[in-house]
Amino acid sequence: MPNTGDQLAVVSQGAATVTLLDAVDHGARTVLTVPAQPHELLFDAEHRLLYCTTTYHDGYYDKNAGRNHQLTVIDPDGGKIIEVLDLSPEHGPHGLALDAARRLLYVSVEAGPAGTGGVVVLDTVSRRVLRRIDTLAPGPHWFAINGDLGYATNKEAPYVTVVELATGALVDKIAVPGSEGIAVSPDGSTIAVAAPKASTRGAEPGVRLIDTRTGTIVRTLPTERFVIPVHWTSTGLLLAGELGPNGVAFGPNQQSDGRLTVWAGPSPTTVEPVGSAPAGAGALTLTSSPEGDRAYLAGIFDSTVTVVDLAVPTRPTVLDTLAIPRGGIAGAHGLAYIPAA
Repeated sequence: MPNTGDQLAVVSQGAATVTLLDAVDHGARTVLTVPAQPHELLFDAEHRLLYCTTTYHDGYYDKNAGRNHQLTVIDPDGGKIIEVLDLSPEHGPHGLALDAARRLLYVSVEAGPAGTGGVVVLDTVSRRVLRRIDTLAPGPHWFAINGDLGYATNKEAPYVTVVELATGALVDKIAVPGSEGIAVSPDGSTIAVAAPKASTRGAEPGVRLIDTRTGTIVRTLPTERFVIPVHWTSTGLLLAGELGPNGVAFGPNQQSDGRLTVWAGPSPTTVEPVGSAPAGAGALTLTSSPEGDRAYLAGIFDSTVTVVDLAVPTRPTVLDTLAIPRGGIAGAHGLAYIPAA
């Protein structure tokens, strides 16, 4: 159960806002205007800061009106913007990953003036760019870290890029057909990757499980619909946000209601589907509470966040559907759970 003082942060891409909601009663505490168009969020618990990527000037992915280059730093306790970082010449920042032990923030960026698609590395103390890591793909979307290695999903390249974080050296390219979301199991043994990407025609949707010791795909979890976000809870449940039944084309006129799917099992590679719950249209970003008893799934095209009770994984129950302010076709996007100080 959420504790008093916990918050849920939600991006509205079209409205260019970050809304800070009370995690208990879901009331809006603060609505912050940020540079257009915000995408993803990440919370740094040590420094009590929330990071928000700004990816395009308008539109999304290959239907954009120019790439942006900003990273907004927010004080969620004070409900205010601290700083807007300019990542130029890097542009198109998407995903965020935190190495709390080394105090490093990783931001995935699209190919451009600075080089191929890659990951920008920032110091979380000074909030300054230290270096970049090439991922050898046009647009790495999500990035995850596990120990000394980083994993980048690539919509437009047929592999997940594996890099050594300290040196930036390429370690491996794991063959998958155009990947979306990525998540690391709590024990670090397994990477879950949503692949193929939602616009891949003639391919069976699913989630690939990669053994981190061998760098090989050990299992594919079939899904009825295409998946964009995946997430592992602290309790070991694997969650996926499935698009609507007609979700091959990702757009407001092609999407109907989405779905949260839950897998559980004795180990990350032996999970089986145990339950599902309805969710909003255009299931895009997924997170959970620190205790793993609640899931939050953002639907970008109806601009909602579906709150799901996971206390009984075989019976995931929708507790609430949160309406997020929107502008144009794009609404709720990035999510972050912020425990009370």
